[in-house]
Order: sequence, then structure tokens, then C-alpha cells
Amino acid sequence: MSLHITDAFDSGNIEVLDAADPQRIRLEIRKDNGSDFYQWFHFRVTGARGSALSMAIENAGGAAYLEGWPDYRACASYDRETWFRIDTDYADGVLTLRHTPECDTVWYAYFAPYSMERHQNLIAWAQTHVDVDLEVLGETLDGQAIDLLRVGTPGSGKRTIWVTARQHPGETMAEWWMEGFIGRLLDDEDPVARVLRDRAVFHIVPNMNPDGSKRGHLRTNAKGVNLNREWDKASVENSPEVFHVLNHMRETGIDLALDVHGDEALPYNFIAGGEGAPNFDAKGQELLDAYKAALKTASPDFQTAHGYAVDAPGTANLSVCTNYLANEFRCLAMTLEMPFKDNADLPDSEHGWSPERCRKLGAANLDAMLALVDRLR
Repeated sequence: MSLHITDAFDSGNIEVLDAADPQRIRLEIRKDNGSDFYQWFHFRVTGARGSALSMAIENAGGAAYLEGWPDYRACASYDRETWFRIDTDYADGVLTLRHTPECDTVWYAYFAPYSMERHQNLIAWAQTHVDVDLEVLGETLDGQAIDLLRVGTPGSGKRTIWVTARQHPGETMAEWWMEGFIGRLLDDEDPVARVLRDRAVFHIVPNMNPDGSKRGHLRTNAKGVNLNREWDKASVENSPEVFHVLNHMRETGIDLALDVHGDEALPYNFIAGGEGAPNFDAKGQELLDAYKAALKTASPDFQTAHGYAVDAPGTANLSVCTNYLANEFRCLAMTLEMPFKDNADLPDSEHGWSPERCRKLGAANLDAMLALVDRLR
């Protein structure tokens, strides 16, 4: 059987330069359309069972986040459900993946992929719950639906919680997180979920960037626009995803907003707040600190020792979602970051940071939300 490599599927991304020799496969990552960003890769190899593969991604040295390569190990799967880590090294601008497949076909990716087909399955499952309404807020530039799940019925005294994920499509851990978060929120046997649904209405956008997700982008939408730099200037022409979501946020108001992401470099789970927003105040700091403390108690996978530098007061970039929402709505707004690599505090040598651990961290956030829900106003 001859060697065959393809990325011609949902979220695929690779260019094959030379695959004549299994031990000297030469590859490149395609840039996001209309952008210089690239780092996400996802491809399938067939015909290499028992062969020692050496796959060199030769343009890795020009990727968006070079600090993401040290100590990084690529993901692989035979069934596209269980993803394990393989030997990977970075030197002289080249990222080399080394693996001997045990099956005829194996998939490789920057992180465990989350396809648009799986997204369809997620919202299809969620909408069958009696407390869920599924609404399309608008369309992307490629004509895909911008899906919103509303959980709960608005009522007097109820808090309004917004949860968004995957503004950056290559950060697939964010939608794996959503599976755990939504799954627990809709569990009628879970007392935390039942109390939260009684006290708050949730507006959930599991995937903010369907076009980038399907196209195999790292960071941008179909037009090459970074959605997390559009919140102060969103338009239908450039960033309809943000435009339509923000319009709906203005209709509902916000008491708590959580935007879920992944970080290429830091091997930790952490939260960044809106401390630098001009309207950020002492109450905002108190709520931010309390949420972090509650999540740390709920999940040992979360920590507060490592994270981004905090913006000085009044200096935050208001094109960023968390900063914009903290300022505009004077609400508790946060960015939750997860690693592409592993959680260095609790490493898993076989799987690294994995879809299952994303799901568990998503579920744990309900405990933190319950701890704060009555203090949000």
C-alpha cells in the first residue's frame, strides 16, 4: 500500500511537499486565509502501518507562537475519539513528528480536533432538553449559522450569564470544554446545575468561529480577521460573528461573561480578567478573585500562580472580548485559558491536556458560578 496524506476534510490543514520516503516526509502548514497566522495542523496518513514515520513541518519557524513549540508533543488518533501524544521535537525552525502507526490510517493534529459535524451533534443533543432554546443569531461570511443555546427562562431576579468559546478556531480545547460545561448544566440529576438554572439564564455560544473551524484556521475567520480584536469595532463585513453576538448581549445584559480559549505557550489552566478596563472597580476585583478561588477549589487542574501579566488600570485593549465586556457592561468578565501542551502541575505522559480533562474543567466551572451567582449584582 502506498503512502497517502490528505487534509481534505473538516478542519484539515497541511501541505505535502514530499512523501516519497516515510522517514523524510516534508510538510508545511497553510496560513489562515487572508492572514499571516498559522500554527494549526490536522491531517490523515494512510498506508504506514508498522512504518517509522518522520514528518517534518518545515515552516514551523514562521508560526504565530514560536513559544508553543518547546516541550510540545503532537496529537494522534486511530479512531478520532481517543487522542494520544507522540514524539515531537523542534529545532532550526522545523517541527518533526515521529510515530510508527499500529493501524492503516492515523490522524495527526495540533490538538484534538473538534469538527463542525461534532458541533452540530452537540447543539442537536442540547436542544432536546426542555430548558433549552436554540437560536441562530446570524450567519458567518461562509454562510454558517452562529448558534446560541439559551438555557433557562428569564425572570425577576435571575442573573444573566454568557459563555462563549472558540473565537480562535484552532483552540479546539474550548469546545471540548463546552461539552463538559453544557453536559453538566443540563444534567437534571445534578443539584448544582438545577440550582443554577433556577437562579440564572445562560446564553451559550459553543463556537464563535465556525468558518475558521471548518477551514482549518488557527486564529481567524473566513476573511482573516481575528475576532478577539473586533469587539470595539465589529461589523457585518469583517466580523459578523462578534457583531451579532454583541447585539444580542446588549439586548439581554450581562452579569457574568466567560470567554474560553487555549494558550500555545503556558502549560497551565488560568483566568485573565478585565482589570485594565477603565470601568473596572473594587467590586470587579472582588468577584474576579472569588471566582478564581472557587474554581481552584473545584478543580486541581486550575491554578492562579501562572498566567498573563495584568494590565495597568485604564490601559486595557478594548478590542479584546473580556476587556470590552468588563468595561461596557460593568460585569464580571473573564478569559479562561487552557494549554495545548499539558498541565505541568498534573501531567499526563500519554494524553497531555486532553478532551476529557477539558470536559471536566468545563463541568467544574458550574461550582464556581454557583458560589458567586447571588453576588453578581
